[in-house]
Amino acid sequence: MKKIIAAIDGLKYAESTTQYAAQLTREINGHLVGVFNEDINYHSFTVYDLAFENAPVEDDPDELSERDRITKKQSVASFMETCRLAKINSSVHQGNKEALLQLLHESIYADLLVINKHETFSRFEQDVPTSFVRNLLENSECPVLVVPREFENIEKIILLYDGGPSSVYAIKMFSYLLAPFKKMPVEVLSIKPDDQDLHLPENRLMKEFMKRHFPDASYKVIPGEPAVEIVKYLKNRHQDELIVLGAYHRSMVSRWFKISMADTLMTELKTPLFIAHR
Repeated sequence: MKKIIAAIDGLKYAESTTQYAAQLTREINGHLVGVFNEDINYHSFTVYDLAFENAPVEDDPDELSERDRITKKQSVASFMETCRLAKINSSVHQGNKEALLQLLHESIYADLLVINKHETFSRFEQDVPTSFVRNLLENSECPVLVVPREFENIEKIILLYDGGPSSVYAIKMFSYLLAPFKKMPVEVLSIKPDDQDLHLPENRLMKEFMKRHFPDASYKVIPGEPAVEIVKYLKNRHQDELIVLGAYHRSMVSRWFKISMADTLMTELKTPLFIAHR
């Protein structure tokens, strides 16, 4: 039984994180763990908010802390209810270290980590990709599924492939971890420079490999610049697709699935991204 962990901010509960994690867990008959952070330094308020003499009575620190406690409790209840409705095995971990350190430690003992691309685990919003998500992706010890705010059932898989080992590794990890999704339509997307032929990179070896893992996959090779053509091809399509790519490692990146590519896809697309690095 595989283990999926969902990174959840109890003070800003993202329901789509649990929904995507629950769908994956149900499909693979796995176990889902909701990782909730209890860092004592993280509140929905700051000391500055309480510094004014005319602050309302309800802004008493004890009252605000109690509200935060209730909000976190409600988030855990929402997570467990979604899991119950999905009829999956689930549990909750509540740690008190800094959120990033907690998740990185948990990722050592997980097969897949699911996180919303807007997460900051702070009071503040940031542009996508947030610094928290970037740090997590760079250092996670397991593949990561980065999901949008709105949930939609996954119905199709897009495998981004450039002929390099990192892209093949991501496809392998997806195949090993989420095998039931092979029954969905699968498309391999490659981008090649204008001055090259439109054959699939490492055509014979790749198709031999794919025949064993995704025998019914279709192939699409497009000429042009990857950073431009990938977004152009995938943008404004239906949100029921899941995109697989190999990226986000400081010392080992694919030739064109660099950090900037993963960042661009998070910014431009509304689909979940399965990101794995070697």
